[in-house]
Amino acid sequence: MKRYSPYILFAALFFSACKKLDVTPPDKLSSGIFWKSPADADLALTGLYGTLLTTSGQISAYGPMWWENFSDNSYTQNNQGGAQQALIAGLTSTLGGFPTSNDESLYVTSYKGIAAANSFLANVNKVLEGDKLNQYKGEASFLRAFHYFMLAQTYGNVPLITEDPLTIDFKNKVSKSPRTEILKLINSDLDAAIAGLPDVKYTNGHAVKASAQGLKVRVLLFEKKFTEAAALAKAIIDGGLFSLNSNYAGNFYKPDQRSSPEIMFSVQFQAPAAAHSFSITTAIIGSGYKDLQGTQNMIDEYEPNDPRKAMSFFFPGDTPADNGWPFSGTVGTPGVNNWTKGFYPAKKWLDPKITDPQPGLLDDQDYVWLRYADVKLMYAEAQNEAVGADASVYQQVNEVRARPGVTMPALPAGLNQDEMRERIRHERRVEFVLEGLRYFDLRRWGIAQQKLNGFVQNPLTPNVKTVYRPEFEYWPLPQIEIDRNKPVLIQNDNY
Repeated sequence: MKRYSPYILFAALFFSACKKLDVTPPDKLSSGIFWKSPADADLALTGLYGTLLTTSGQISAYGPMWWENFSDNSYTQNNQGGAQQALIAGLTSTLGGFPTSNDESLYVTSYKGIAAANSFLANVNKVLEGDKLNQYKGEASFLRAFHYFMLAQTYGNVPLITEDPLTIDFKNKVSKSPRTEILKLINSDLDAAIAGLPDVKYTNGHAVKASAQGLKVRVLLFEKKFTEAAALAKAIIDGGLFSLNSNYAGNFYKPDQRSSPEIMFSVQFQAPAAAHSFSITTAIIGSGYKDLQGTQNMIDEYEPNDPRKAMSFFFPGDTPADNGWPFSGTVGTPGVNNWTKGFYPAKKWLDPKITDPQPGLLDDQDYVWLRYADVKLMYAEAQNEAVGADASVYQQVNEVRARPGVTMPALPAGLNQDEMRERIRHERRVEFVLEGLRYFDLRRWGIAQQKLNGFVQNPLTPNVKTVYRPEFEYWPLPQIEIDRNKPVLIQNDNY
C-alpha cells in the first residue's frame, strides 16, 4: 500500500488557486476545474518553476550557496540549513534545516515540485498539442528530473511517485524505491526534455535543450558512466550556443546574470514582485549574519595570484573603494559585526551596487544551478576517467583557467590520469566555490569521509572537528514521513 505525504497535495492546491473556484464537494479536487484553455498551461508551468523559489524562511534548499556549509568550503555561524549542527553533532532524522521534517526541508520541497510536475504532465495534453505541447512537457520533465536527482543524490532510495496527485488515494502508504529506479526515471525524463526543448540559448528562466543535457551529464557522472557523460558534454560544447563569461563575478548578480553567455539553468528572481523572501545579501554579509564564511582550508586551495579568490571572499583590510567591501566608512575586520575570526566572509553572490545591506532588502540574485564551465570540467573529468589525460581534457580545463579576467596559466604537460584527476578536482573547487557543488562532488568521488570526518573548520579552534560517518553518504528520511507511513516506509540504515 501507499500513503502519500500531504505535501503531494501542493500541486493540486497551487493549480486550483490560480482561479477563483466554487468546488463541490469541498474536500475533493478535480482536474476538471482547471484545465480548460492554453492559458491554464501557462499558469501551471509558472507554478512548476515556482516550486524552486525561496520559501517563507530565511534560506531555501534551492539556494545553491547554502549547500557549501555542509562541506569543507564554508561555515554558517547561525546553523543555516542545519549544516553546522549536521557537521558538528551529526545528521539525524529530526535535525533542523534541510534534512528535517518541516515545510522547508529538501525532502518536502522536492516532493511539492514532483507533485506539481506529475499533475502537469497528466493534464497538459488537454489544452495543448503539437510542438508547444512537447516543449511544455519537456520543461515539466526536466523539473521533475531536477527534483528527483536532488533526492537521489541526497537521500538515496526514496518513494517513486509519478501519479497525478488529483487521482491518488492519500489513505494508502508508500515505500521507498531503489535508487536505480529513481535514476531510471530521471534519465527517461531528461531524454524526453532533450527531445522536446528548443535548442537555443538560455535566457528567460525556461529550461532549454542544453539545460537538460547538462543535468544529464551530471547524472551520468553520478552513475559513473564516464564514456556516456563525456560524449554528451562534448555535444553541448560542439553545439556552440554557450561560452565562458568574460566577467566571472557577473554570473552571480543582476543585471549581468541575464546577459551571461555561460548560465545554462538558474532559478530566476525579479524584484520587487519576485524578490527573495529574505535578502540573501543580508544573510551572506549583513551585520548579525555572515552565514557563508570561507574556511582557511578553502582559501589555502587557491594557487598564487588566482583572481577568483578575491572575487569570492573578503579579506582583512578590504575597503569599499578598493575591494568592494559593502559597508560604507568601514574596513573589513575579523571579529567585528559577526565576521568570525579564522574565516573569510563570502563575496560571491553579492551585488557590488548594494551598500550597507539590512533585513528587508529586496534583492533578486538568480540561483545559478548550471554553468558552461561546469560542462567543460565535467567533460574533462569524464574523459579523463574513460581514457586518461588526452589533449581534449587539457583543452577544457585550460580554457576554464584562461577565461578573461581569470587568466590562470595552463596545466603542466605530461600529467597522468591520477595527477589530472587531482587537478580537475582542484579546479572544480576553486571555480565553483559557494555554488553548492563541493558537498555532492566529495560524496560522488567517494572521499567525503576522508575530507570531512575530523575536519577542523577553524584553525583558531582546533579542538572543534566535524563528524562524517559512513551512513551520512545518504541522509535520513524525515522522521515525520517515517511515522506517517509505518511500517512500509523504512528509515535509511544506521539512523
